[in-house]
Amino acid sequence: MIKFENLYLNFGNKQILENFNLNIKKGEKVLLSAPSGSGKSSILKLLLGFVQSNRGKITVSGLELDKKNIASIRDHISYVSQDVELKREKVYPLIQEIFTYRGNSSKTFDADKLDELLDYFELEKSLLDKNVKQLSGGERQRLGIVVCILLDRPIWILDEITSGLEISLKQKAIDYILDSEKTVLIVSHDVQWEKSGKVRVVTL
Repeated sequence: MIKFENLYLNFGNKQILENFNLNIKKGEKVLLSAPSGSGKSSILKLLLGFVQSNRGKITVSGLELDKKNIASIRDHISYVSQDVELKREKVYPLIQEIFTYRGNSSKTFDADKLDELLDYFELEKSLLDKNVKQLSGGERQRLGIVVCILLDRPIWILDEITSGLEISLKQKAIDYILDSEKTVLIVSHDVQWEKSGKVRVVTL
């Protein structure tokens, strides 16, 4: 489903990736493991088209990542970052607004599913009436996961999304994600991902 082929990436004189290859099958869960600064986040940025490789190619569902296909490819991907950057608006109207964006206009907002997910991730319903700037880091991370699930895109890219959660909440998030049918690419230093036995660990 996702294929990185012979990728090279340099920033100035610093070589970030050298002949990087990775094939991720549909429904597979892959954890990128490496020390900070070794290229994990760069791989995510390459897949999202935010960074261009010096050599090599990326294909997603048979489409080669290029200027012509990038919009279509992004429509298949939900990306959740560690900081979960959201507009500083009230949470509920913001979630509804996300479903009006071009890439999501064909999707239906499911309020019942939202309530179910808030319960699962131990988020109070009153959070929906708050402004995003009032939320803690852990609340934002869980909200980012909830929105990702609601959008129901086939590929999830998750960058340190459990770093601000207590151990029990980390485990709940990990269990939900790894039991999903989605294709998931994960960057995380949380050991629970690897301990689950449900991810393929790729070391850079």
